[in-house]
Amino acid sequence: MNSSVTTAFELPGQRVVRSLGVVRGITVRSRSVVGNFLGGIQSLFGGNITIYTELCEQARQETYRDMVQEARRLGANAIIGMRYDATEIMTGLTEVLCYGTAVVVEPDGTKA
Repeated sequence: MNSSVTTAFELPGQRVVRSLGVVRGITVRSRSVVGNFLGGIQSLFGGNITIYTELCEQARQETYRDMVQEARRLGANAIIGMRYDATEIMTGLTEVLCYGTAVVVEPDGTKA
């Protein structure tokens, strides 16, 4: 699969010739005791709490990678309608989901 992943429902200059269904990546993350301690210290000073930012970014990267791998297994060359979602399962335990529709696209023959 090429790198055609978009939050839009179409790709300029491409047309969807086959929809392969929903693909997703999912991970469940917890904050460690050390992470909570460091995050607590950072929160005393205000601003961006980098330890949590890094944890969120790692979770998003994992789920994105897993979604793309699932699409490749299905034979897709693009993913449309990509979204992220997160749900707190219990205190300190968060599910991160990345999902979209795996599709096969080809040039539509018109100039984009």
